Amino acid sequence: MNLGDKSNNEILFLNFNQDFSCVSIGTERGYRIYNCDPFGKCYSKQAGGTGIVEMLFCTSLVALVGAGEHPAFSPRQLQIINTKRQTTICELSFPTAILAVKMNRRRLIVVLEEQIFLYDISNMKLLHTIDTNPNPQAICALSPSSENCFIAYPARSSMSPFSPSSGSSNPSYVSGDVELFDALGPQTTNIVQAHKSAVSCISMNSEGTLLATASEKGTVIRIFSTLDATKVYQFRRGTSHAKIYSMSFNLVSSLLCVSSDTETVHIFKLSTNGSPTMNGNGYGNVYNDQSQQQHQQQQQDKDSRGRSSSMGQMLRRSSMHLGRNIAGSVGSYLPDVLTEIWEPTRDFASLKLPSAGVRSLVALSSTTPQVMVVTSEGFFYQYNIDLESGGECVLLKQYSLLEPTDDSLGVE
Repeated sequence: MNLGDKSNNEILFLNFNQDFSCVSIGTERGYRIYNCDPFGKCYSKQAGGTGIVEMLFCTSLVALVGAGEHPAFSPRQLQIINTKRQTTICELSFPTAILAVKMNRRRLIVVLEEQIFLYDISNMKLLHTIDTNPNPQAICALSPSSENCFIAYPARSSMSPFSPSSGSSNPSYVSGDVELFDALGPQTTNIVQAHKSAVSCISMNSEGTLLATASEKGTVIRIFSTLDATKVYQFRRGTSHAKIYSMSFNLVSSLLCVSSDTETVHIFKLSTNGSPTMNGNGYGNVYNDQSQQQHQQQQQDKDSRGRSSSMGQMLRRSSMHLGRNIAGSVGSYLPDVLTEIWEPTRDFASLKLPSAGVRSLVALSSTTPQVMVVTSEGFFYQYNIDLESGGECVLLKQYSLLEPTDDSLGVE
């Protein structure tokens, strides 16, 4: 999570590693890595302003990008460091500022405002460049999995049925759809119809099989299968709009936690039998059999007319006909009050942070039933979850990520 000038201390960056065992932070003076359980600092380096500190699981490989008033190096330069050997593995420069870096054991991606660069992490060979809409918030996710190795990012919406047909000076820049890109292909595999308004946050589970999405409204969280772009869960965070800061699955994909600009962190429970939830729009896995038959007929009709459609149109036809054929026929006959009956499931558990409006990042422990939260104020919280009854989570421990040089007030 890039903080930039949104922090009241010198912290510029916060993030968990892929298995939520460590927290990395970048500051105006360098970077540090903390172990989550037991909590403690395991590495630090005074190197100048560091705006991105990404780990590769618990290995000594760390990706760094400079930032701040006195950057360690250019915000357009990526450095791959071996912290154990204290050596620089490689340096790469880019045409514009690096907004995000993400890794798994096979791939590394560098996110710029309008491009995503895909690398083979074993030799740092450039494999592909993806052109995107302007994405200043670096809304993007890379699956931690080496098998289901997907990249997810906001898709262009020029073909979306939810986009206005006129009256917008640039409708393709407001997309509620998410593009799924196979990083091993490399190729686009699907377009997910996620929301009517612009996507603001996305996340994938550890196996790369589930994609969680939230829109800029922040009221509904949706989960899709990355394999066929069908919706499998839908949850309601609340009725009032909120800025979603982070979403995170636990390692076995039975829980999803969500933080926002409210003080409440929500924990949603995914059903153990994997059955999908119905939703007010009337499209989801419950209609898979019917939709597949319709899709097969559409494909036959299309083939008879020739193969003039582009790849993007084929993907769109495959992933959006549920909305056109099912939502149109079912939703049009049901009043809004009735469709509310099919609205998403509420949270299973929740917790309250000390203050609202603080940027926060959440994760679920891989070893204990606990929620971990790090905040822009420089705190690390651990809350216990009652896996049987849910409800309000109990604060177990609180630690400071700050050091005397990080804060002018000397917070300890």
